[in-house]
Amino acid sequence: MHAIGFVVFPRFDLLAFSAVTALQTANRVLSGDFYEVTLLSEHGGPVMASAGFRVETRPFGDAVFDTVLLATGIETDAGSPGLYAFVRRALGSARRVVAPCTGAFLLAEAGVLDGRHATTHWRFARDLQQRFPKVRVDDDQIFVVDGPVWTSAGMAATLDLALALIEQDHGRTVSREVARRLVVYHRRAGGQPQISALLELEPKSDRIRKVLDHARAHLANALSVEELAEVAGLSPRQFSRAFSAETGRSPARAVEQLRVEAARVLLEQGRLQMDLIAREVGLVDRERMRRAFVRTLGQPPRTLRQASRAGRAAQAGDADMPPAWVQPSAA
Repeated sequence: MHAIGFVVFPRFDLLAFSAVTALQTANRVLSGDFYEVTLLSEHGGPVMASAGFRVETRPFGDAVFDTVLLATGIETDAGSPGLYAFVRRALGSARRVVAPCTGAFLLAEAGVLDGRHATTHWRFARDLQQRFPKVRVDDDQIFVVDGPVWTSAGMAATLDLALALIEQDHGRTVSREVARRLVVYHRRAGGQPQISALLELEPKSDRIRKVLDHARAHLANALSVEELAEVAGLSPRQFSRAFSAETGRSPARAVEQLRVEAARVLLEQGRLQMDLIAREVGLVDRERMRRAFVRTLGQPPRTLRQASRAGRAAQAGDADMPPAWVQPSAA
């Protein structure tokens, strides 16, 4: 039995309950009560969610839980001295303390993230780093595990985090079946970027969006300014100005970003050789791909491939090799 203490606070977001749904689904897959969830709050009683209705909770008390999971919300200062004290106690007694999205701020305020790797929603990552300089913020991760402390990106990433918890407890097969029943992608890798290149570029007009869609569908092409301008129905000079104004990047830089994103997916799948991947996405050869990865991601493709292989080996049962998304404990 895994006793889960699910901590809520005023104006918490209901999407945090997606983790509870995943755990309940795991119980059905396993045909037993392997996860028991208790709703907690500092004082117990009804707690108002951001949606405008209340949930009933128990006070923190002295109960010990296998996993303490914090709800999250749109605010980064939703904690209280009592909540911070509970988090510090939980770190000493629970196997895992889990904080999706802005929950990382609650952990940081409690002092349990000092010296640890953590992530949060990309919109708040810089604020987290500035307010808590002792935290090692990985702002381009879906989720991060550092010893017993788990953090994740935006609220939708709560489901990725829950699937990773289930995978750690009961293996990849059970986690995959839970995802299948929830009709979601099995689990995005912890090291996967929080936002795609197309979302990050955010073109304002359909004309530039059409160009980006064309580029992504034809990465093996040269994708010269002339080719892209023709798709947009503009002269090359007009197109370059319009593209930079809407995306904040030159066409060449944006295309490289799309190529690197596609190459990274192929690398993580692990089926193709480096040279073939480079040609498939229009990066031409291994050396040019390496330079593009370093410019865009800050690390070469070989490092990412090694991390991906380590993660797959761990998921296959190699007890001596931790998953790639697990960071060493700071303790």
